[in-house]
Amino acid sequence: MQLSLQSRLNVALLTVALVGLAAGVVLMLAGNNELARIVWTAGVVPVLAALLVEISRSLLKGEVGLDIVAALSMSAALFFGETLAAAVVALMYSGGTFLESFAEGRARREMSQLLSRVPRTATRHANGRLEDVPLDAIEPGDLLLIRQGDVAPADGAIASDGAVLDQSALTGESMPVRLSRGQDVMSGSTNAGEAFNLLVSRRASDSTYAGIVRLVEAAHTSKAPMARLADRYSLLFLLITVVLATSAWWFTGDPIRAVAVLVVATPCPLILAVPVALVAGLSRAAQFGVLIKGARPLEALASIRTLVLDKTGTLTDGRPQIVSLETHGDFTQGELLFLAASLEQASKHPMARAIVTSARERGVELTVPDQVVEVPGEGLSGTVGGRTVVAGGVSFVAARIGAVAPEESILGVGAALVSVAIDGKLAGRLVMADALRSGTPHLLAGLRSLGINRIMLATGDRHAVAQQITAGLDLDAVHADLTPNMKVRLVQVERERHPPVMMVGDGVNDAPALAASDVGVAMGARGAAASSEAADVVLLVDHLDRLLPGIEIAQGARRIALQSVAAGISLSVLGMVAAAFGYLTPVQGALLQEAIDVAVILNALRALRIKPLMPSATNTAATS
Repeated sequence: MQLSLQSRLNVALLTVALVGLAAGVVLMLAGNNELARIVWTAGVVPVLAALLVEISRSLLKGEVGLDIVAALSMSAALFFGETLAAAVVALMYSGGTFLESFAEGRARREMSQLLSRVPRTATRHANGRLEDVPLDAIEPGDLLLIRQGDVAPADGAIASDGAVLDQSALTGESMPVRLSRGQDVMSGSTNAGEAFNLLVSRRASDSTYAGIVRLVEAAHTSKAPMARLADRYSLLFLLITVVLATSAWWFTGDPIRAVAVLVVATPCPLILAVPVALVAGLSRAAQFGVLIKGARPLEALASIRTLVLDKTGTLTDGRPQIVSLETHGDFTQGELLFLAASLEQASKHPMARAIVTSARERGVELTVPDQVVEVPGEGLSGTVGGRTVVAGGVSFVAARIGAVAPEESILGVGAALVSVAIDGKLAGRLVMADALRSGTPHLLAGLRSLGINRIMLATGDRHAVAQQITAGLDLDAVHADLTPNMKVRLVQVERERHPPVMMVGDGVNDAPALAASDVGVAMGARGAAASSEAADVVLLVDHLDRLLPGIEIAQGARRIALQSVAAGISLSVLGMVAAAFGYLTPVQGALLQEAIDVAVILNALRALRIKPLMPSATNTAATS
């Protein structure tokens, strides 16, 4: 992946400052002091020019940062001929800027694979043949072929006998739905069954998915940017620096003392120690499968007080699972599961795949079915080990064995039923549901122990489903039946009342809320690309409990950064006082500042060894 223009500029400035300082030192040692001063000046000027441009941009936005101190020290050192001191300051400043851009660039590179899943083309019927066209070429009235696994690129209606769609990324409803000819399809829905034709009703740019993308952009725009940790101390430190430098010059009449104060005052502990600690924290978090997109999100993650959780694919696993087995007659649960799952291997229906997966997770050894006949969306029949097996809807199975369909038992909301008959007799039923992730109560308790004192659920699923799933969980509120813009509004209200707020989700419908929150966290392993793109943090493995080490590492990195800042600034202030009284020349001040820098950087690197006290469910660190 190519570097951005800003990243290339940061690399160039660091290179110029480093080469200029080194070349000048070589010339000085060779006895050519005049040429050395020229080389040092040449190395400082580009860095100072770029810094002045950045300061101007910040001032236009009403922001005042520590960059002003660095600019003052370089300018004063050059003006009064202290070119070596200016070169040292230029190297320290460009080094800190490079570290920050490196962290953000690394996170962007990690995202490239996640975002590669976004569809760019669609398959359209044209004069008896199929053609691939870009999304912006789709017009109302076009007939598209939506293959199994494809995402509907535009809103439209079913133009085939039927279709099975996974709409969980849009609505939060985890169970696939079967739609008949003429029923509406929302863009962003995934085809979970056989291929079908879609009659387009809106252009891709006007469809549901595009509307959500625009909502994401609006949420990003409305969210106030997070302040850098270093900038929070800028005004106080700037005031102290100016007062000391001005006083030293005023009372002694020696401008070099003011230069020495400014050089020692260059906030390298803030410019260097903070990025080093945070970059180390980013690297450490990635080892636990937590991708944090830059230093600012890591800072915010360390101070989260309110958590908003999505349900499907986040609080729950996001796929149907067998939650119970009901047997009839002399059939055992093991026999029922073995025969049903073996038969379901022949179907591509998402419910069939879920049954097979659940059986294998329980250690059931399956066999190959024979003579399989499937009625799409209804059920299938065949032989397994010489036994006749029928599985599917209650009415479908009853009709195949010549029995009267039994009365439906009362199921929990959000559950589905698969009836099974063996050798012409009703053998039992499999109850399927989107189950709560294991260890969720422990996870919530761990989050509260880390300082998150308000946790709530926000889902587009039905209220009854949300209430049943969250029964017994330590939640402060449950919000259901939410549209994407309602989720955004909920996050905005929480940010006003209980900041800062973290939102965790995995679907397209979560993307706007992720963008609007202080820290958006996406389930990147199986989640939608839109949510991963909008989020500040991506969990690279499908384990919600990775939040625990992620937050701990963020808190630890921030704590180490603050320790480095406190120690470094304290030493710098002592050096500034010494310079004001004439005990340090500008060059000596620059060397002292170098020694302080080394000390605080070594301390900041301790963030690479942070060991979370709350390990995730899987102790094996993920590789990014």
